[in-house]
Amino acid sequence: MNPPPPPTASSPPAGRPSEGPRACAAPPRASAFLYPWDVVGDPGAPGRVARLGVRQVTLAAAYHSTRALTPRHPRHRVVTAEYAAVLYPPDPARWAGRPLRPYPAGEWAPGDAFGAAAQALEGAGLEVHSWVVLAHNSRLGSEHPGTCVVNAYGDRYPWAPCVGRPEVRAYLVELAAEAAVRPGARGTELESCGWYGAAHLHAHDKTGGVALGDAAQYLMSLCFCGVCREGYAEEGADPGEVAAAVRRALEPLWSGRAPDAPAYAEGWPGVAELLGAPLAAATLGHRLRAARALQEEAVAAVRAAAPPGFRVLLHADPAPYRTGANPGVDPAHVLGVADGVVLPCTGGGAEAVLPPFAPHARPDTTLAANLTVVAGMGGAPARLAEDAARAVELGATELRLYHAGLASASDLEAVAAALRTPA
Repeated sequence: MNPPPPPTASSPPAGRPSEGPRACAAPPRASAFLYPWDVVGDPGAPGRVARLGVRQVTLAAAYHSTRALTPRHPRHRVVTAEYAAVLYPPDPARWAGRPLRPYPAGEWAPGDAFGAAAQALEGAGLEVHSWVVLAHNSRLGSEHPGTCVVNAYGDRYPWAPCVGRPEVRAYLVELAAEAAVRPGARGTELESCGWYGAAHLHAHDKTGGVALGDAAQYLMSLCFCGVCREGYAEEGADPGEVAAAVRRALEPLWSGRAPDAPAYAEGWPGVAELLGAPLAAATLGHRLRAARALQEEAVAAVRAAAPPGFRVLLHADPAPYRTGANPGVDPAHVLGVADGVVLPCTGGGAEAVLPPFAPHARPDTTLAANLTVVAGMGGAPARLAEDAARAVELGATELRLYHAGLASASDLEAVAAALRTPA
């Protein structure tokens, strides 16, 4: 299979003719991201979030390891989540006999932290949706190294489960069904429901010595485990040749002979130039098949476990070769699978990510623009009204605000002011 070139904002994917941007005279529905530890133990948190003007909270139910600031909590200022965990008690019967299973959280979110936080938020009139991180789990990779992405040099990425592996997909699908459909949740957002890769921001990360552009990130994210090698062969490419081509393409970066070569930063055209179009197409063909299988199976499993009306969204990027928290998808395919997507729109990102999805949106499709509102993390809360209005012009139907628990008091004041401003 030779997949089409990844869509871009300037050339939307083939499909229905564009219906144009959607108009919106009032601020769109907004949801704030939260961790359970932002709420549990802080009686004032639910009301404080409700007063921002949001109608919904996207509350973490399964999350990767992190160190998080809690600037307003009465009991602590920093929470260290030591490993990827579920923030509720996993069902022993569901996971009995399975070698891959979720880890309950430690003291940072003991017991049913999700349930306690959801109940408190509901009491403040907020609708709760679960936030489930799937293919990003360092502890899983450390304890089960055979599940990891393996790059062209043989290095394993313990934080990145290989979604081409059937046992990994089966685990992630089961996790999605359990973590998404928690008591009190009215919908879910599945993050990392696709390929993770080289970029990670690992603890004490020291990988910035050589800058990797968009195409180079893809090459360093390609997996060469046994299953993926078979996948490339099924696409008509010799896996050894693919790995050698990746190493040849990257060598000028390591040696300093081509630090400014544009191909390394030019996205899919750069990948095709560096690998050659046939090998590039073979890698993407295998990866699209694996990612689509995960997305279809995960959404189906969530819907089978959920009550009627439960909404399932995927965090996504319209360039199918991209990896990470917002993995690349084919917009037409993913909007035929899920109820919508959450798209990274901070820093002008809306211009690139919204137009490829708009032609494929149904009247009930959710296109949520995810805007960082933490100034210290690169967000622009003072520009939220302007950024939200532009996102709506480009087709966004809702907003996601990252992240109400991490934001400073002045950030939250700016958010509240913006949500009072017509978009």
